[in-house]
Amino acid sequence: MTAERVRGALGGAFSGLADGDVPPGAALYRGKVRDVVSLGNAVALVASDRISAFDRVLSTVPWKGEILSRVSGWWFERTADIVPNHLLDARQTGGLDALARSGRCVLARRCDMLPVEVVVRGYLTGSAWRDYAAGRPVPGADFPAGLRRNQRLPRPVITPSTKEASGHDRPCSGDELVSSGAVDADVWAEAERLALALFARGQELASSRGLILVDTKYEFGLTDGRLVVADEIHTPDSSRYWYADGYAERYRADSNQRELDKETFRRWLVERGFSGDGAPPAIDDDVRVETALRYMDAFEAITGQVFEPVCPDAQSAGVAVAYVLKEGLAGR
Repeated sequence: MTAERVRGALGGAFSGLADGDVPPGAALYRGKVRDVVSLGNAVALVASDRISAFDRVLSTVPWKGEILSRVSGWWFERTADIVPNHLLDARQTGGLDALARSGRCVLARRCDMLPVEVVVRGYLTGSAWRDYAAGRPVPGADFPAGLRRNQRLPRPVITPSTKEASGHDRPCSGDELVSSGAVDADVWAEAERLALALFARGQELASSRGLILVDTKYEFGLTDGRLVVADEIHTPDSSRYWYADGYAERYRADSNQRELDKETFRRWLVERGFSGDGAPPAIDDDVRVETALRYMDAFEAITGQVFEPVCPDAQSAGVAVAYVLKEGLAGR
């Protein structure tokens, strides 16, 4: 896709559902990126084109929501043998299966979500490196001395963080989660096992595409007493990817790796003095276009498919989702 086509779509980016887009009796919750519509025992997850960084929603990027939904779907298919996921199939949607044709909405079973993001790291980079380099502890990890930036770890480690209702998520350890009563010990042990198994599959398939899955976060929920993986999986928002080609040379030279995620957008913000507090810089159209093209590159590199939007006009796709929701629920 050309930059000119993306630029022409900036005004049509889908910022999310409005209150009037769901019928009376259906609850609407807005996350940083996804809008969640309560449908009794199910939920409709609608991926907007909002882009967030440092726990703040900052702008919109055309087709970002569709890309996240489709990448997650690609990975859910390839990890279902490891752990069930929250998706409902067409036979369970009660006439709302047309939502899937928008490319940005899925129907999912309602889960009791664990109040934690299960972060798995295969390399010492990002916030873990910054804490390590500054001599600060990294909750959940016991790194030996002498490690370097972007070094591959002997084995992946889990460094959880709490999911806060407001403000920044808080890093913690698994022991803290269990001792505080936030998560049952047996449930946490199973979540750790499944997270490491998912990460191993992710690294394996990413490697086959010439990529390195560096780190990621998973969210798990309980349904009928069984853990399922929910929200998103191995997307450019929830994961850090590097190109494998050139990794060793860049590591030896202590250079930045070639990235395939939104880390470039985060770095652009940091260079302008914003890392979550205070007023963010204005996100100009050039940045939005470049960020959209990076998401498309990520889609194609991860899935091996050429990205073509299901609905060329993202805003129209959002309107279609709202219509199907209202009509489908009204008929229930």
